[in-house]
Amino acid sequence: MSVKTADTIENMNEPRLRINWKTQRTAYLFLLPALVLFALICWYPIFKTILFSFQEVSLQGVRGWVGFENYKRMLGNPVFYTVWRNTLNYVLLSIAMGSMVPIVLALMINEMRRLSSFFQTLVYLPVLIPVVVALIVWRQIYAPEGGILNGLLGIFGIEPQLWLQNPALAKPAIVVIMTWLGAGGTVLIYLSGLREIPPELYEAAELDGFSVLKRIWLITLPHLSARIKIMLVLQIIFVSQVFTEPFILTAGGPANSTRSPVLEIYDTAFNQNNFGIASAWSVSMLVILAAFSILYVFMQKKHQEV
Repeated sequence: MSVKTADTIENMNEPRLRINWKTQRTAYLFLLPALVLFALICWYPIFKTILFSFQEVSLQGVRGWVGFENYKRMLGNPVFYTVWRNTLNYVLLSIAMGSMVPIVLALMINEMRRLSSFFQTLVYLPVLIPVVVALIVWRQIYAPEGGILNGLLGIFGIEPQLWLQNPALAKPAIVVIMTWLGAGGTVLIYLSGLREIPPELYEAAELDGFSVLKRIWLITLPHLSARIKIMLVLQIIFVSQVFTEPFILTAGGPANSTRSPVLEIYDTAFNQNNFGIASAWSVSMLVILAAFSILYVFMQKKHQEV
């Protein structure tokens, strides 16, 4: 008999750790109310939404089953493809703007010897401002006449722009606001990662004559790569659910150029009084965002293992 076989038999003969359900009963009883509350708040609405997506539902109540008719009408609506194309544009623009800006700000603040705490607070401040209040201010900044931004452009002899009324400019203008509102939290996450990098690495790189850009490329970014990937997935999830900015600033216009899936769900449910199709929209979003959520959990677990 080989040593490996003997070890296997010995391990099989060892008593296995078993959970004594009787002794754990009290713990599970204490946990039960929280589980029931979680199911009512989270899982029950999801179940009802999926159910409504196969029914004709309005504010007057459920009128009956329609099978996949709501999904057929959703897919047959040209707005469906416009909305998801807008979402893709939102995501790409936010990756271009919203991914680089927090990294650059974190690197700049991390290099400061003085006033570092002040600038951390300053960068995080937009997160604390109510979104509606911030959007009203930004609407004044983007105003075609008397707006701050067009006023600054006028100093340099540039003609005023229709920032929220031009389909080509409306989405980038909204993404700028989203970046301004959300960059603060991301900057703090990157700062925590930067301060975990051993300073000896930078000292050795400086002795070897590495430039600042080379140190960032070879030392800083590799150490931040896990955080950057996780924040990128979270950014895609959050940007795909954009609602408040286009709702308040453009109402989905001009020409549906800023319309988002959540805004379409709101309009279908409360303006068109068709909760069945709105539920079908919600289920389509659930499937897409669930895929990114699973990816986020996988990446988070992998990061913790490292």
